[in-house]
Amino acid sequence: MHARHPFTVVERYSATAQLLHWTTVLLVVVAYIVSVGGSETRIYSSVNDFSRGLHELLGLAVFALSLVRVCWRPIFPPPKSPEMPAWMELGARLGHWTIYALLVLVPLTAILGAWLEGHPLTVLVLGNVQPWVPQSRQLGLVLANIHGWLGDVLIWLAALHAAAALYHHFWRRDAVLLSMLPGR
Repeated sequence: MHARHPFTVVERYSATAQLLHWTTVLLVVVAYIVSVGGSETRIYSSVNDFSRGLHELLGLAVFALSLVRVCWRPIFPPPKSPEMPAWMELGARLGHWTIYALLVLVPLTAILGAWLEGHPLTVLVLGNVQPWVPQSRQLGLVLANIHGWLGDVLIWLAALHAAAALYHHFWRRDAVLLSMLPGR
């Protein structure tokens, strides 16, 4: 274990990167919680209109923020990582890019799945967004199923990501976690 000096200057992500990160975290968690899930008839039941609309709105917000984050990262690169074994550095890079990919793929599979099934997006505040693709019910159902699986993988991977940050903070005693936390 490395001892962390109490006056060590921590290289941080920018305030904008932190805001994008934590807003994405919040939106993903809430979208996952309010997700109706289940069969097509359950998801598109009028009883679930509000939950589905909220889930779709949150999903579109995640999609938009993720596109901003993917564009932001090359322009404003993350702070230098503390020294760590090559396998850990590789795992961190693969984990980050897998999370980014999922943050784009989860909403895309939902949008395409719904539209291919013939359902509009029912986005709260915006109203219905009619399908932009020709209907293909079977493909839509497959994509809707993939959406559910990818959403679960995203949640598990995000939990692993959080556990890794806690490992860095409490076990390795480096600044990985602190670099994404607001503060001085």
